[in-house]
Amino acid sequence: MEPQNYLGIYISRDTATVVYLSLLGRHGKALGCFSVSVEENEQANMQTLSGLIAQGCAQRRWSYSEVSVALDCAIFMQHSVHSEFGDRKQIAATIRFDTEEALATDISNIALAFEITSAGQEGSELTVFTAQRKILSELLESLQAHNLDPVNIEPDVSCLSRFICRKGPSAESQQPGTLFGILSRRNGYLIMPPVSAGPESQKASTVRTFLVGPAQNRGELLSREVLVTTALVKSGDPINYLKIFDSAGTVKHQQLGEKLGIESDGIGWLDEPGAEKQIPTDNFEPVDYAIAYGAALAHSEKGHRVNFRDDFSPFQGKKLKMQQALKFAVISVTVLLIAVGLFFQAKLMSRNKDNRKLNAKFAENYKSVMLGQKPEDIKSAVKKLGTEKRRLEEAKKGLITIKGEKSISSKLTLVLTAFNACAAQTNLNIKSITIATKDIIVTGDTSSRQNTLKFFDTLRSNGLDVLRTNFDIKGGIDNFNITLAPK
Repeated sequence: MEPQNYLGIYISRDTATVVYLSLLGRHGKALGCFSVSVEENEQANMQTLSGLIAQGCAQRRWSYSEVSVALDCAIFMQHSVHSEFGDRKQIAATIRFDTEEALATDISNIALAFEITSAGQEGSELTVFTAQRKILSELLESLQAHNLDPVNIEPDVSCLSRFICRKGPSAESQQPGTLFGILSRRNGYLIMPPVSAGPESQKASTVRTFLVGPAQNRGELLSREVLVTTALVKSGDPINYLKIFDSAGTVKHQQLGEKLGIESDGIGWLDEPGAEKQIPTDNFEPVDYAIAYGAALAHSEKGHRVNFRDDFSPFQGKKLKMQQALKFAVISVTVLLIAVGLFFQAKLMSRNKDNRKLNAKFAENYKSVMLGQKPEDIKSAVKKLGTEKRRLEEAKKGLITIKGEKSISSKLTLVLTAFNACAAQTNLNIKSITIATKDIIVTGDTSSRQNTLKFFDTLRSNGLDVLRTNFDIKGGIDNFNITLAPK
């Protein structure tokens, strides 16, 4: 499985440290890092710093899936707050009320994040971090303007604690009662990692942050803060082992340990550049690097994080990307369906046009062969034409049609038979015979009216009905005009 790459950014008001991390296994592997600063630019702001971060990533051609930000402790404040609940969801629903009551001030313009340090039957003890919404909004907007939309915005001490728990030797980070005292150029951090085993194990690291002035005695400051932290630790193992790192190199861990009465030692592995850290210069701050590294490691964790964005601006990057992709797919499918519909509609219209032409031509020809009748529809018209065709073919062969009519030849046969039966006795003289579809018209004469009536009787006896008669006697000759029909 190919590892994914992530970006961890540690941001203060005028500097930023960026670590490019590949999450290969639990610890990850740093692929590169750099630091930018706007300290010497009086007119610079967070927008300028974000631009330098984006520019540095673009120059190195880093490709990453997500971004996490560690917030400098000068931008947020830390508080200890008690909650009556032990369930994290219930705590999240009431944390703003509890914090406002504990601080006795309005926090409507404050963004907060929290971590449960201990829990019991009487409720939970929380470490709550607060920051101005306006500052966080400016930070987030400036990063998003350069296509850097962080999933997490965490306190720097939380990221440093994660780095110690992941990167430090297990014997140090998991030994009960071990306190890490770390001093950077401007900040101090005191971290007691959680014990990994035991029923009384802490749920989170005990953490404290403080600012370090350029003129302060760093050893005395650390000694005082260690004593305060020792007094604040109410549960778990007492502090009996102190690990110290000072980026300035002025704090002597042996002297400090003797002064506090606690066994102490240095943190050599934090100051070792190594190939993995890729520290570019001697002025590169190891603590800033560790914090940025810890921010990038957040992507390998599941569950709750101490994330300011959960409170003031929940991350929706993946959701928005999915919505945009879905919207684009829907539009594309709609356009495709419309195009397909228009294509088949055009073909259907063209075919209907040809059908209309054929129908008009067929109707005209149909009227010609069907004596002016109009076709009700194509199927019935074709059926009638087939019937008429068969009737004509049968009539041509001298057969009876399907309607029971006699053929012309059969009608003529009947007439001639009747003529032959009485021609000699009646002096019959036939002038014309007209055979139509339904009747036969005969014109002729006999020697007398009596012979004419005898001729009519012969016709009837031979299967013919006399429908109409017309007589006229001239010069002793009885002329007639009659209409016959087969019985």
